[in-house]
Formats: sequence, structure tokens, C-alpha cells
Amino acid sequence: MQSINIVWFKRDFRLTDHEPLAQAIGTRLPTLLLHCYEPSVIADPNYSDRHWRFVHESIKEMDDTLGKYQTKVHCYYDEVISVLKTLSASYRIAHIYSYEETGLKVTYDRDKAVAKFCSSNQIDWIESQRDGVKRRRTNRHNWRKEWYQVMEEPEFNVDLDQLLPITVPNHQDQTPEVYRTYNPNFQKGGESIARRYLDSFIEERIKQYFFHISKPTEARVSCSRLSPYLAWGCLSMKQLYQAQKNAINRNDYKRHYTQFASRLRWHCHFIQKFEMEDRMEFEDINRGYQSLDRPLDEGLVHRWKQGQTGIPMIDAAMRCVIKTGYLNFRMRSMLVSFLTHHLGQHWKYGAPWLAQQFLDFEPGIHYPQFQMQAGVTGINTIRIYNPVKQSLDHDPEAVFISKWLPELAKLPMQFRLQPWLMAPMDQQFYDFQLGKDYSLPLVNIQESGRLARDRIWKVKNSPQVKQESYRILKRHTVPKRFV
Repeated sequence: MQSINIVWFKRDFRLTDHEPLAQAIGTRLPTLLLHCYEPSVIADPNYSDRHWRFVHESIKEMDDTLGKYQTKVHCYYDEVISVLKTLSASYRIAHIYSYEETGLKVTYDRDKAVAKFCSSNQIDWIESQRDGVKRRRTNRHNWRKEWYQVMEEPEFNVDLDQLLPITVPNHQDQTPEVYRTYNPNFQKGGESIARRYLDSFIEERIKQYFFHISKPTEARVSCSRLSPYLAWGCLSMKQLYQAQKNAINRNDYKRHYTQFASRLRWHCHFIQKFEMEDRMEFEDINRGYQSLDRPLDEGLVHRWKQGQTGIPMIDAAMRCVIKTGYLNFRMRSMLVSFLTHHLGQHWKYGAPWLAQQFLDFEPGIHYPQFQMQAGVTGINTIRIYNPVKQSLDHDPEAVFISKWLPELAKLPMQFRLQPWLMAPMDQQFYDFQLGKDYSLPLVNIQESGRLARDRIWKVKNSPQVKQESYRILKRHTVPKRFV
């Protein structure tokens, strides 16, 4: 049999600064490029069609470049073990190259199965570290220093002219048709599009970055909008870090660049946390909060998911992210806070739903952030967002609310922000009926916020939470945090 390499693309859909691809090319063995749309992963409740459409768009652009080299990314709709078994019948697989994936249980179990298959079939599976996130860490000693060292390294040289391609005879692309259908409501996948977003942000849009980062309308332009391209690997973290570093000395917006750079590190910080404690997908990282009473109310959760809570800023944010896959960080935090604090629901009832909506869903950020906003870490400030205050602070003219809740657009400003203030005479005058034209509020914000503070602070001060907080600080932060 012919000996070959396989480069297995998972969340790294680019042809530059790609260590596994560079390594495979360097062996001078024929190399097959592979991606699997795995039914088990697709069925996971954290994923939705918008994610796989973005993947398809990214691969299509890769194929456009690879056509010059008489090859492509071979796409299968099958479990990766099944595909490897099929390929093993025709080729001797010498090496599989891929990036490590800090993912959900479904992908972790898959990776363990692949490792077992490789061991049983004398295949050398070589995994590369991704974005400075390191496996088998037990603490954060020197993590920050090591992260910067990785970010300062030169890009991996991917010389496609040296690629010895393998094209499987009669291979038919098995990408489902639903993923091939373009949807203009979402950012489009692909490395060249990612670079356009990066260039426009670094050179122009960053001018208002720090000022607009919390504003739901302005953030759509002034924030980088690079998160989907990071999540799916159309650009590497190193490429973003070095782009901002090179630009900071050429422009007059140092404060904005510095704030952006700090968030790049935070991005990897949270993924590292999930890598070290992935049970966060299923349970509170601080075990002391398991005593917190959070009974499921399916009606409340359903209204929250559909943007029908009767609280305009909440509903506008939810409808926006359902439609476009994007929402700025503060609005995401507000949605989680409202579900877990004001509605008193467990974070696990909402985490998969928002994962499906976020085009930039990254497990290692999503679950640690969800728990942080739900106030169940024991080490972070408890933030119980008041949606009315958020609208007054960040959407005072109700631009965002009016766009996503057109049923409120005809009302005066004060009623667009707080429609429950309308007296019966107001409703008659504006031909608007609360409970019919727009939902009555599920809760009284002031009262639900007060109850939430009492509930969570009672648990936060318990010995169990404090003991777990010490453990979390020791494991996930630099030593000086807990001395």
C-alpha cells in the first residue's frame, strides 16, 4: 500500500500559520486533507446548521486555493473512525496531523477513540498545541509568560508548492446540501474574508472600539467581529496578536489596541480553564453551588429562548442573536444574567440554546463565561444586570430595541424602553395593548434582582463555596491571587 499522511481539519480552516499542515508537507509523504461532518457532533445540542454552513464556506475557500495544486479538502458525512477505516483499506496511513481540540465531551470521546484506533493500527497521531492552550496543566504557573512566547513566535511556513497531494479516486463531497446554502444574515466563513475583517478593524474600525464595546448597535461595527474566524480557525490567535502589535506603533489609538490585546489573552485564558476542568459543560465549577435551588420552569425558559419575556432589552438581544449569530459581550452577559438570576433558572437550561445561536461558539469560552455570569464560580464578582439600566446606558434612543422589536417602534421613547409603564389610557391612545401587541413582563426587575442577590449571596458565603473557591484560585489563577 502507498504510505500517506492525513491532515485532519477540525476547528482550523486555514492554509496559513498551520503547524499540522506544515509538518505534513515537511515529511515529503503524499498528504490527504480531511474533514468529517460527524453525525455524533452535529447531533450535539450545542451545535446548529449555522456552524456547519460557516465550516463549509471556509472549506470552499480553501478548495479554491488548493485547486491550483490539484487537490482539495476531502469532506465526508461520517464518523472519523469509520472514514479512517475506509481509507486504511486503500492506504497505509503513516501519520495523522491535527490540532488539539479543547471541545465538548462528544469531541473528547471521539478523540480518545481516534487515539485508540491509531495505537491499534501503528499510526502516529501528532497533535499540535492551539493558541497557547496547553494540555495536562495542573496550575497556571508561568502560563501568561508562556502564552506571550507562543504569540511572539513566527508563523508556521506552509509551502503549498511542496505539498504532495493525494486525491481519493471517485471521492464525492458529502457535505449536506443545507450547509451549502448561503444565508446573508450571518458572517461568511473563509480566510480571505477573515483577513478583510482584520484589516478593516486594525486600520479603521478600532478607532471607537473601547467606547462602543458595550453598545449593542455600535459594537456591530466598532468591535472586531473576528470571533467566528478565531473559533473556527480561519485565522490563528498568533496572526491577530501580531497584527495588532504591528499596528499599535503606526496609529494613534494605543488604548484601543491595548484593550483588544488583553481580550485576546482572556480568550485563551478561558479556553485553558476549560481544558483543565471540562466538567464545566455539565456542572458548576464550584461544587458548593450544587445546593443552590434552581428548579426548572419550562415556560420561563421557553419565553427567554424566543425573546418573549416582556423586557425589551432582553427580547431585542435574543431576537438579534437568533437572526444574525452575533451579539456583543455585554448583551450576552445580560441574557445569561437574566435567565439565571431574574428567572432563577439553572445555567444548563440555557447554555446549549445560546451555543446554537452564537456563530462564534467556542466551548472553552462559552461554558466558563456562562458560569461566571451565572455567579457560580465563587471567585468572580456577582453581576446581576438590570436590563432597563442597560438599555438606558447603552441604547438610550432605543435604536437597537426598535430594530429588533418593531412592535414597539411606534411608541414614545420611555415606553419603548419600559412598555409596562403604559397606563390604559396610553395604550388606547397609541393603539397598543400590552399582553397582545407585546408580552407582559415575566418579572418585576427590581424585585427579581433583590431575590436573586439574597439567594446567591446566601450560598456564596457558605463554607463549601469558600473551600471550593480556594481550590479554583489555586488551580486556575497565578499564585499571587490566593497567597
